[in-house]
Amino acid sequence: MDPLTVAVFAEICQAFKIPCNQTPRRAVLDYGGDEPGGSDLIFNTPVFFYFFLLFVTLYGLVLASRRHRVFLIVLASLVFYGAWNYRFIPLLIGSGVADYLIAQRIGASSDQRTRRRWLTLSLVINLGILGLFKYADFVLTSVADFIALFGAEVSLPTLAWVLPVGISFYTFQSLSYTIDVYRRDMEPRKGLVEFLAALSFFPQLVAGPILRARQILPQMHALPVPTWDNIKHGCLLITAGVFKKTVADLLAVPAERIFDSANPASLLETWTGILAFAGQIYGDFAGYTDMAIGLALLLGFKIPLNFRLPYFAVSPVDFWRRWHISLSTWLRDYLYISLGGNRNKRRLRNVMITMLLGGLWHGAAWTFVVWGAYHGVLIVVTHAISKVRAFAAFGADSSRGLRLFKWAVTFHLVLVGWVLFRAGGIADAGEIVARMHGLRVLPAAGAQAGLIFGLVVGLLLFMHLMDLCVIRGGEWLKRHAWFMWILLILFQAICLLAGEPSNDFIYFQF
Repeated sequence: MDPLTVAVFAEICQAFKIPCNQTPRRAVLDYGGDEPGGSDLIFNTPVFFYFFLLFVTLYGLVLASRRHRVFLIVLASLVFYGAWNYRFIPLLIGSGVADYLIAQRIGASSDQRTRRRWLTLSLVINLGILGLFKYADFVLTSVADFIALFGAEVSLPTLAWVLPVGISFYTFQSLSYTIDVYRRDMEPRKGLVEFLAALSFFPQLVAGPILRARQILPQMHALPVPTWDNIKHGCLLITAGVFKKTVADLLAVPAERIFDSANPASLLETWTGILAFAGQIYGDFAGYTDMAIGLALLLGFKIPLNFRLPYFAVSPVDFWRRWHISLSTWLRDYLYISLGGNRNKRRLRNVMITMLLGGLWHGAAWTFVVWGAYHGVLIVVTHAISKVRAFAAFGADSSRGLRLFKWAVTFHLVLVGWVLFRAGGIADAGEIVARMHGLRVLPAAGAQAGLIFGLVVGLLLFMHLMDLCVIRGGEWLKRHAWFMWILLILFQAICLLAGEPSNDFIYFQF
């Protein structure tokens, strides 16, 4: 084989964890070796480029039948998913088939109790699977730790199962279908293959955005043809996403200096690390979803925006209207409103429950629970003080100075929250929060601390300014295509020089 073919084959072998000294057929039969759990078939790798190029060729140029194209989407999505762990493909398909059939039964019944029983079955199946894989060990170890508080030593067996990648995302997406059909917000649609294609659609399968069935399913039946405007906007978003992911990987270094090191850093370096993590998680997650939306646009599918300049928020409520919009609106529509929303005079309780479960959705650890509770308290307090006349006038004032003050307070509160989110434990988080507020004696800053702080702040600000340009100036850029293509080539070149392809995305673990 020529060198290029050898290199491509090596990339494919690496993506699917196939030892290159074996033939693919032998490797498929080999159950030994490392436990599969990762993949190199992710957006910022060369092997994904070859995968997507082959898919687009078959989808757009070879297959003419709508039916065949839908089958191709399912097949490509399963290959993409199987690159992480092929053993969980039956779980993904099984969840989809169950919800498809249950939605048909709900739609066919006019009896409310029967409809409710079918919906309950869907909830039990989906949340049962999610709970078993994601939370069972957390519950068992928490019970053992609680008993240990009373002096008794208990050793409970744990499952130690590998968490299926993307399970939190596709479970919520699948549940939205049965709930919408139950609420009569949409009619059940015929076509199991189309439903599986919508559920497993590879651009957004493993890390969102979380699509509602009513957003993606009609498109999967229609198979929209991409326009030239779609393609330009898709390329713009993909480049913005790759750039943000590159920045996120760079910001990981100062963040790890604070969160993963046993040695205390200076006050300036502590703030640098916390700001770096704020930029890292934003660039990582928003970058992924930008690429997902962009790839979908190249195929003609439209996926709603998932981030809208979250660090420009001027209140905790405003922050959650801008951060991970698909999750926050899902929790609002399917959990908060189901609890009664604002109607039953238990608004504060409903907010706390929603935010607690939202925090737990991110991971099976007490730091995520506390992080969710922390944001719940912030939202509750925001609602409470908005009823006080003095604060109501303050909130309604939109002068530049007050907006700047509200932004500074909100951003500070968000940063404290990120400490809870990222720290290894609650005690570690408390220690870092104490350090960032000068409540500990800390060493002097290093010679490069000021420069690194400036770079971190600059990169964090630049990502948001770039998003602002895409959101507000995207149409202008598309009208001046020659300028847009030069910018895209320039940013892609920067990513190639500075980036590290194949770095995993943080939200894959959720």
